[in-house]
Amino acid sequence: MGTVIHATLLVSDGRAVRDGWARFEDGRVTATGDGDGWRAATQTGDEVLDARDAAGEGAVLTPGLIDLHGHGGGGASYDGGLEAVRTARALHRAHGTTRAVLSLVTAPLDELEEHVTAIGRLSLREDDVLGSHLEGPFLDPGHHGAHDPRLLRRPEESDVARLLDAGMIDGVQTIRQVTIAPELPGAVDAIRRVVASGAIAAIGHTDADATATRQAIDAGATLLTHAFNAMPGIHHRRPGPVPVSAGDDRMTLELIADGVHVDDDVMRMLFRSAPGRVALVTDAMAATGMPDGDYALGPLDVVVAGGAATVRGTGTIAGSTLTQDAALRRIVGLGVPLPEALGALTAAPARAIGRADELGTLRAGAVADAVLWTGGLDVARVWTAGTAR
Repeated sequence: MGTVIHATLLVSDGRAVRDGWARFEDGRVTATGDGDGWRAATQTGDEVLDARDAAGEGAVLTPGLIDLHGHGGGGASYDGGLEAVRTARALHRAHGTTRAVLSLVTAPLDELEEHVTAIGRLSLREDDVLGSHLEGPFLDPGHHGAHDPRLLRRPEESDVARLLDAGMIDGVQTIRQVTIAPELPGAVDAIRRVVASGAIAAIGHTDADATATRQAIDAGATLLTHAFNAMPGIHHRRPGPVPVSAGDDRMTLELIADGVHVDDDVMRMLFRSAPGRVALVTDAMAATGMPDGDYALGPLDVVVAGGAATVRGTGTIAGSTLTQDAALRRIVGLGVPLPEALGALTAAPARAIGRADELGTLRAGAVADAVLWTGGLDVARVWTAGTAR
């Protein structure tokens, strides 16, 4: 028995099809089209959903959103154990994020090993967990952001190997990405080891100049962690990680579109500079979906006021309280066409993790992750692997 959704604007793969429809069965997309073609595609026993009944006139159907970088939500952090992960994922799933990489802030190596292994095991059991992201500890102390600078370290071969080994579960590398400051001693070799293990090497929390950035990319780095934040800004004579990454087709650039991390005009510029290679991430922490107040991000105390999170006693941004549906609305509000904005939440992150053949799209054969939206881009329903959640 399958599910047929019709009478919707179908947005996927850079296109928007009016009066579109899609059919799911056994966790996969079996067919899509427009007009009355859904009738012939419907099989006995299928659930048939008129999108207008569920989401009103102007309903939109899209692939499920993918978050490459987030730390928690709903009062829970991804380093807090199984139930904390499930609590945070439920919050983000309700906002359209069907799959997520679970990010870990810098901690002692023993703790990171434990969290990586736990998330790795979970990722092999639960559809919506893509693996872990080690945002530390191999970061520049001068750009530590909301990471405890006392716990940062150079990427020594033994430490890198130790963490990568912790992520290897049943022959599968479950660490999805590792953020490294490429100017650190040993960083280029570490990037090669990360990539050889099957994980993504990301450039971030760095003081890298253009030369160091290019060396990292040539060594295999393919992702820029939260572009513009915790790295040098753009200087017309001293370009750093952002312009080099924007100009290199091998790179995907993470962007936090909450209006706090990056100015709207700069976000517009990035979309124009790196078309199809911007991935909208949340960098969300436990306070996402919760009231203002006191929270934690790893070992650091965080204060949330007006929805903005900062390390207590400083002006340092400590993640965000962003959800991906809000990011979509903001980017569309900046004038980015809906198919392009949506691609930054679906196709671009799927491509970045090597899953573009089955995630981030509603092509036949893809995993049936989908979101049904109202005409105002509020989430009405969510499916993960064809199952309504």
